Amino acid sequence: MTEKLYYADSHLDSMEAVVLRCEEAENRFAVILDRTVFFPEGGGQPADTGTIDGIRVTDVQEQDGLIRHMLTDPVAVGSQVIGRLDWGRRFSCMQNHSGEHIVSGLVHSRFGYSNVGFHMGSEAITMDFNGAITAEELREIELQANRTVTANLRITAAFPEPDELASMEYRSKIEIDGPVRIVTIPGIDRCACCAPHVSCTGEIGIIKITGSERYKGGTRVSMLCGFRALKDYDKRSGQIAALSVRLSSKPDYVTEAVERLMAEMEVLKEKKDHLQRELYACKAENETAGRKNVLAIETDLTPAEIRFLANAYMERLEGTAAVFSGNEQQGYQYVIGSGNLDCRELGKSCNSALNGRGGGAAQMVQGSVKAGREKIEQWFADAVQDRHMSE
Repeated sequence: MTEKLYYADSHLDSMEAVVLRCEEAENRFAVILDRTVFFPEGGGQPADTGTIDGIRVTDVQEQDGLIRHMLTDPVAVGSQVIGRLDWGRRFSCMQNHSGEHIVSGLVHSRFGYSNVGFHMGSEAITMDFNGAITAEELREIELQANRTVTANLRITAAFPEPDELASMEYRSKIEIDGPVRIVTIPGIDRCACCAPHVSCTGEIGIIKITGSERYKGGTRVSMLCGFRALKDYDKRSGQIAALSVRLSSKPDYVTEAVERLMAEMEVLKEKKDHLQRELYACKAENETAGRKNVLAIETDLTPAEIRFLANAYMERLEGTAAVFSGNEQQGYQYVIGSGNLDCRELGKSCNSALNGRGGGAAQMVQGSVKAGREKIEQWFADAVQDRHMSE
């Protein structure tokens, strides 16, 4: 059994150990030591990284009580080595994991909900609760969590005897065989957990709930703690400062400035749409004179603009109008309308001939094709202008 030094002191960042085994595995080397400060992946917390005798430790996993350190190079069996953690990463994981225990404990005591899913990514962490929690309720939980931080409560961990454990109330997401390690935050939470934690709640720093969403009938909550929360705050405050400059607004009034800008854009969009319809009407009037069918191949039109132009043609035609917009590399989007042909059949013909997809009604269809301009023109001539298809 590897001696787990991180249980004796979660703040140890280095150790001396003896190499018991070193075996090649998947282009790396699995090293087993007699003792370690490296926490293997577990309990929702990622594995520690760092170095052993200067060799990079890329992963740590536990199997049958033995902790396998995955190294990029081998070390000699029987040698004494020095291991060093990436301490900043480990401490950040402990801050966020201990913060998760506080929030999960508060949610459990207030609502009776369980944390049924916990993921700690490289940036944010998420918790899945099996019940609905409103945004206002989460703000209250966040405030209570930060009050717990400032209370600087001692966090303890122990392996209770089986009879003591049997009478103890604690949270646990899974059934655990063998000894159960209980992490306790007095008055806040008691939970089965194999991961190292900070010593006191004050070490967690700020706890910030960054978002929530409905998830599998419950609520998924995103959160950041400690230095990760500070990093996120720096990022967001920098973004607001940049926006305030661009919007000529004070940082505290960026939201109002954005709302004004969006209102102005909506007015401009309405004006643009009106002018665009007038432009398309003029274009259609010029291009439909004396014609029964019209094919227009344009560039950079939006789907709405393609439809505007197709409608403008159809108001002046007895036959068929087809509008394509795009380019040779990415293909074209289309709208086809007709007053004398079933557009559903035209759409099938278009998609078959031009490697396209789409559909619609008898009067109009829309879709996209992967074909060049020449093939589009040839299809229109064959399918629409040909005298067997135009009547």
